[in-house]
Amino acid sequence: MTDERYAPYQEFLGLPDELKPPGEPRVAILPIPYDLTTSYQPGARRGPLAILEASTHLETYDDELDVETFEVAPIVTEPAVVPDTSGPEATMARIERVARAVVDEGRFLVGLGGEHSVSAPLIRAVRSRHPRLGVLQLDAHADLRDSFEGSPANHACVMHRVLDDGVPIAQVGIRSLTAEERALVRDRKVCTVFAPEAVNEPVDRWIGRVLDALPEEVYVTVDLDAFDPAIMPATGTPEPGGLSWYRALDVLREVARVKRIIGFDVVELAPMPGNVAPDFLAAKLVYKLLGYAFLLGPGAERT
Repeated sequence: MTDERYAPYQEFLGLPDELKPPGEPRVAILPIPYDLTTSYQPGARRGPLAILEASTHLETYDDELDVETFEVAPIVTEPAVVPDTSGPEATMARIERVARAVVDEGRFLVGLGGEHSVSAPLIRAVRSRHPRLGVLQLDAHADLRDSFEGSPANHACVMHRVLDDGVPIAQVGIRSLTAEERALVRDRKVCTVFAPEAVNEPVDRWIGRVLDALPEEVYVTVDLDAFDPAIMPATGTPEPGGLSWYRALDVLREVARVKRIIGFDVVELAPMPGNVAPDFLAAKLVYKLLGYAFLLGPGAERT
């Protein structure tokens, strides 16, 4: 471990050694406690630790999938990435370097943010092994600004950076964007399911557009403000409306059934003292999405 990483973190699930499956872990959880460019309420740097702590209280049996997910997808929690104090661009380069080292070990990468800017280097790292991947984005915000507050590495620019890399994207739950971002969506023909449709219309009426926009291999990025703030108030930039827990699972389940999820991140949890429900939601989302990735769709496995 170099000075780019440190390991004061709780392990995801916190399993005792005697319950851990034998052999090499297949999943690597990478905490990234970073929120330097947060533009409203800070605190996402505390998100990874809160998710890991909440995960130790999860039931490891998934009743929907009828499996102990960790037995199918053994997990290791990696040392956290230390932000580079010289600036956002240097931090993005560091995240990509660390994530590539994890991916090069052949492990399924799960990033825990931190602010949403961290997704771009994570996607680049996974793309080094899966060059034809596409990205499913669950989010309240389009995040398609070219630059914001003087930095192209701002959290509000992350999906523009992904498009710049030539990666196809599909967005679900969007309900906040600029006129310039709306024009970019039209010009680049970005598949965007805005929140009123995503929330109020049956999933089967619009999920086909999402699936058509994505290639066979998909990286998923979940900004937690995609959820209704009634169940997920602990974000830096909350927006009225949004997805319910079950609507989000419907989307992720359908994508996992048809496509091959090859990595994901969950970002923008800004923990609220005295309210651990959002932390638990984020931890359970990570575990559910791991189950979907490993047990549904092409290449799915069961023990």
